[in-house]
Amino acid sequence: MQDDPFNRPLRPLPLLIFSSRWLQLPLYLGLIAAQCVYVFLFLKELSHLILHAFEFTEQQIMLMVLGLIDVVMISNLLIMVIVGGYETFVSRLGLEGHRDQPEWLSHVNAGILKVKLAMAIIGISSIHLLRTFIEATALGTANARVTEQGVMWQAIIHGLFILSAIGIAYVDRMTQTRH
Repeated sequence: MQDDPFNRPLRPLPLLIFSSRWLQLPLYLGLIAAQCVYVFLFLKELSHLILHAFEFTEQQIMLMVLGLIDVVMISNLLIMVIVGGYETFVSRLGLEGHRDQPEWLSHVNAGILKVKLAMAIIGISSIHLLRTFIEATALGTANARVTEQGVMWQAIIHGLFILSAIGIAYVDRMTQTRH
């Protein structure tokens, strides 16, 4: 009978190091709690929109809907981090062949996860920037919620997010072709 290298017990130090990945479990549970908070926020904002729809202007409704989209996109980002991070760094979820397995999970690794997270952050930033541009119509009035400098910095930061995502994708592609 041959010794199976995959089922051989680890020595104490490698076992300790390998087992330390479970220290991330409370972090992922905390993100699940944060996800619950976002569900509550979404329901609160949605009920506010529905209850006051007849009182709001079109612009106010648009801003509230953008807020709802923003909450959903952040929630999607949380799901990617929770599921993808747990699967990549802690333990397999064992979802192979499950009908509800997310398509992207079957080929997730740290590089792909970084690119997906960067793209999600760009999407969230785009929603914030769009809200800022809509609110910028009030610039120069007493009701203005944004300043010209605020709009400029948001646009610059958004551009930096895009450049960072391009850089991350480029580095990931370079490392994939060399392996």
